[in-house]
Amino acid sequence: MPVSPYGSWKSPISSDLIVSSSIRLGAIAIDGGNVYWNEGRPTEGGRNVIMRCDLDGNDREMTPATLNVRSLVHEYGGGEYLVQDGRIYFSNFSDRCIYRKVGGGSCKPLTSENAYRYADFIWNRMYGRLICVREDHTSGGEPINTLVAVSTSNGEDIQVLVTGADFYASPRLNATGDKLAWISWQHPNMPWDGTELWVADLMESEAGVLTIQNPQLVAGGVDESIFQPEWSPDGNLYFVSDRTGWWNLYRTSVEDISIQSICPIEAEFGLPQWVFGMSTYGFTGDGKILCSYTQHGKSHLAILDPANLDLGLHEIAVPFTSISGLHCEGDRAVFHGGSATEPIAVILLDLTTGTWQKIRVASDLQIDSDYISAAQSVEFPTENGKIAYGLFYPPKNKDFQADNSEKPPLLVKSHGGPTASTSGSLSLGIQYWTSRGFAVLDVNYGGSTGYGREYRDRLKGNWGIVDVDDCANGAKFLADKGLVDGDRLAISGGSAGGYTTLCALTFRNEFKAGASHYGICDLEALATDTHKFESRYLDSLIGKYPEQKELYIQRSPIHFTDQLSCAIAFFQGLEDKVVPPNQAEMMVNALRKKGLPVAYVAFEGEQHGFRKAENIKRALDGEFYFYAQVFGFTPADEVEAIAIENISRTLR
Repeated sequence: MPVSPYGSWKSPISSDLIVSSSIRLGAIAIDGGNVYWNEGRPTEGGRNVIMRCDLDGNDREMTPATLNVRSLVHEYGGGEYLVQDGRIYFSNFSDRCIYRKVGGGSCKPLTSENAYRYADFIWNRMYGRLICVREDHTSGGEPINTLVAVSTSNGEDIQVLVTGADFYASPRLNATGDKLAWISWQHPNMPWDGTELWVADLMESEAGVLTIQNPQLVAGGVDESIFQPEWSPDGNLYFVSDRTGWWNLYRTSVEDISIQSICPIEAEFGLPQWVFGMSTYGFTGDGKILCSYTQHGKSHLAILDPANLDLGLHEIAVPFTSISGLHCEGDRAVFHGGSATEPIAVILLDLTTGTWQKIRVASDLQIDSDYISAAQSVEFPTENGKIAYGLFYPPKNKDFQADNSEKPPLLVKSHGGPTASTSGSLSLGIQYWTSRGFAVLDVNYGGSTGYGREYRDRLKGNWGIVDVDDCANGAKFLADKGLVDGDRLAISGGSAGGYTTLCALTFRNEFKAGASHYGICDLEALATDTHKFESRYLDSLIGKYPEQKELYIQRSPIHFTDQLSCAIAFFQGLEDKVVPPNQAEMMVNALRKKGLPVAYVAFEGEQHGFRKAENIKRALDGEFYFYAQVFGFTPADEVEAIAIENISRTLR
């Protein structure tokens, strides 16, 4: 085996292969035994297309190349389509219209182009209407969110059902269609902080006006997060609540609003609702509950019998450590499943036999397992005597080894959100690094979901502190164990993870380089120039603005560039409404003035996150090229250079 420095190993996992063989697997549905999913294609400019796999296993595109199935409600979208009895309703990205496709016919707009956005659709069979979340941008100010009913015979007939709250999600109808449940919440809460679950009667007047009557607050509040209400076949309302500190399952009899915990366990059945349409459980044909939950950072799949709760959870043996997007129909279920050695795939599960099959895989790239670094769960000490978590990937490539005297450079990855979590499923984006000789630590810092509310709340008032401490302490933990080179530590992250990255590079001295992908450097700018969904998020993460303006300044890297002594690369979409480009540009200018190594790569037409193949490739290769210049190794492959200013000042 040739001896070659870490970072200079030749890898079969190229950026070209990653973007050409990979897709984004979005929302899943099952209808009449047919499996549907939304497929994001980087090679088609990031276009999203609804796919169907029929009962014979045949795949078919259901939406034409002229349409892009994506919603921008809350900017992050989700809940962009509904399949009901073979009919498909969906939101189109470019004109924001709701489209309808019936059978093998063409897709036709149901609504007209305007300043409305739609998401989270359900079908009311009784009244022949779609019920969904609408975001109204007609006023020019902060958009107005409501629940509306859209006539499927006349899309211009739109009736507002519920209004008054800042946000709505998860409208759900009972089997007879005469009761509607929904979730709402108010500023400054985010949906994982506190939401309310409401139920009301749904009635239609003789004039054809649909209204809600007798609204009742079922559960929730400013300090209780409700997730995924669902009506059972027998008419009870189920939901997930974190009232005990863990997102657990509950049910209520709407007649007397009594609430019963049906599966108390220190595990998470809920998720942070960054997008619409998230689902962790569903009802099977025999009335049981098929559910997924997270415990100790790992996903589980189980059956729960509501008629016999004493039996508890019966785990189903599947080889997936990451499970999401679960839906049921009769004795079949679909979900996203992945593991440390298998990428995320659309999985169809036969509940009668327990057998499963892959319907669609996020990447069809076949990689020899001797190039794959499997995730290793790590726990490490952090500030105030607490423990933090992460996934460690040592370098692995069957064709190379490094000199025994050398330790690998470490890339610490800080996930976005910040209320999100890392996934243990196979990521070619991580294997790109490990197969070239980098070690990677994917950190579930304090504030991440999957470890209960107490862990999630560690970040309240402490964003830019707890997350940074955990990333730095994770890196030091691995260096102290002799697993990585303590003098070659880098950190990278996108969005909120970009903020953590910039804070770590500014306020700590552990890291010698880093990369910010559409990250935040000025909290004041974010507080005054961002979209409605997150416009008050910083109230809990930092403090109220402008009352605590000084705290915003203290936590903003842009004001402390005098403390920087390392190289930073920035990758930014120029149409980003969540973190506008001026955030990156302010930091770049400050680094230029200080004479520090800096690279700025801007992408036309990209929003928050990169969807186009050429830009995904450019960002991945560009970051690798940047570290090669900073740490002084020579890549085995020719990598397209990015412009690095002041590179002669780099620390090696």
